[in-house]
Amino acid sequence: MARIDQTPGIRPTLTIGRRLDIAARHAFPACATVLLMLLTELPLKMPGQSALLPAVALIGVWFWSLVRPSSMPPLVVFVIGCLLDLRAYLPLGCGVLTLLIVHGLATRFGRTLIQQGFATIWFVFGLVATGAAALLWLLTALLTFRLLSPAPALFQAAITVALYPVLAIPLASAHRSLADPERA
Repeated sequence: MARIDQTPGIRPTLTIGRRLDIAARHAFPACATVLLMLLTELPLKMPGQSALLPAVALIGVWFWSLVRPSSMPPLVVFVIGCLLDLRAYLPLGCGVLTLLIVHGLATRFGRTLIQQGFATIWFVFGLVATGAAALLWLLTALLTFRLLSPAPALFQAAITVALYPVLAIPLASAHRSLADPERA
């Protein structure tokens, strides 16, 4: 139930249509993240396109865990991580653990970060994305029993940091309008 329904005052009755609207607005962050992940799988024949899937997943989990943690609970992050592992052909659990750690960091420091400007949030995200790429590289190397080149992990971190403003601006606009449960 939206926070607006819990405050005293005059408000519209809670009809089935309004309940569905509130549920859809709460589900928007997870659905948008999964949809963006699936869109990265389109055959665009771009060089380095395979790096977009983990980048989009990480950006979606970070952004929505930061601005609306109630709509991105750990169970949803777990499902998104499983989808990441399966679609990116990662060893099972690597993407899940990485996204859950990113989610934990975003929810832990979200109140402090959200009061800062976009540049600070982007800088902190850059540090988190670099750490996430390193963790994903390390877990993949350990679980495949191979020493992997760190170059793809560095490329992954760079793509993720560079893509953040491109996705964060439309996601912030959606957060303020379409996905806002307060407007239901």
